[in-house]
Parts: sequence; structure tokens; C-alpha cells
Amino acid sequence: MVYHSSFVDEEGITKACGCPLLPLKSHIKGPAPHSDADKIDIVDEAITFFRANVFFRNFDIKSPADKLLIYLTLYINVALKRLEGCRTLAVGTKAIINLGLEKVPVPGEPGFPFPGLFALPQSQQEAELFRNYLKQIREETSGRLLSCAYRPNGTPNKWWLAFAKRKFMNIIVP
Repeated sequence: MVYHSSFVDEEGITKACGCPLLPLKSHIKGPAPHSDADKIDIVDEAITFFRANVFFRNFDIKSPADKLLIYLTLYINVALKRLEGCRTLAVGTKAIINLGLEKVPVPGEPGFPFPGLFALPQSQQEAELFRNYLKQIREETSGRLLSCAYRPNGTPNKWWLAFAKRKFMNIIVP
């Protein structure tokens, strides 16, 4: 059984491209609202559920937050694939920073991994808002993922990096 997001209440949440812009416990500047440090956010959920959800080929969507969970699960898979050959935390950090510098496509642009999952942007402002949110959430996920993928002494955690070989929803990660 797939783990779904607990963020089902959308009252008062801004949306872009049919995706809720959920609050983040983040120090990174962006359009996401700030969340309390003691609360679980969507990035925590994505990292916690990743090792279970990555085994599924199908993912039934129960709330719009599940769309974001699907996107983050694929992003974590891509990030782990980049970290796979990195033997130290310093090299892994450099690889993750390079991943963060890549252009973030939005629905309707070439390179967006899930055509049809999110609605097409209605305006250029909505596209930029969604792009900035995805960039912020990717950077936040990358930072938190490094603490899972590497032990405190800087060596790789094989129990996390082994999941780089998995295909989520039969999507081949470049």
C-alpha cells in the first residue's frame, strides 16, 4: 500500500498549476509559507515515505498534496542517482549543488517528468511562481537528504544509496 500525504486540508493554501504550495520548515528564500520547526512538512513526509513508495509502479492520488509527494519521490530518486558515485559528503554536496543549479521545468515545458499530473499554468506569473516553489522545495529536500544519505563521519550510508537503483513508477532516471 502506497503512503499518502497527510496534507489533505487545503483551506487557506495557495495553489499553482493545481498543486498546493505547502508550508516548509525552510531557511531557503522562496514562495513557500514558513512552517513551525516542530511540525512535519511535505519534505519530511517525502523522505520518510521514499523507501516504501519507490517500490510502487502505480500511485493513486487521494489529495493534491499527493501530486507533490510523487514529484518529490522522483526528485529524491534523481538526487540519490547523482550521489551514487560520491564517496564523501563533500563530493556529494557538490553533486547536489550542481543538481540544484539545473533549470527547473514546469508543466508544459520539455523535461517536466509528469505530463498531465499538474495542470498547465494559466499565466507566466503562475508558471514562475510554481517554478520558484519547485526550486525551493528541491533545494530543501536536497539539504535534508544529505543528512540521510551520509553518516555523521561523511561516509555514504549504503542503506539509502542502494535505493538509487530503483525505478519509481517505471521512470528511468538519467
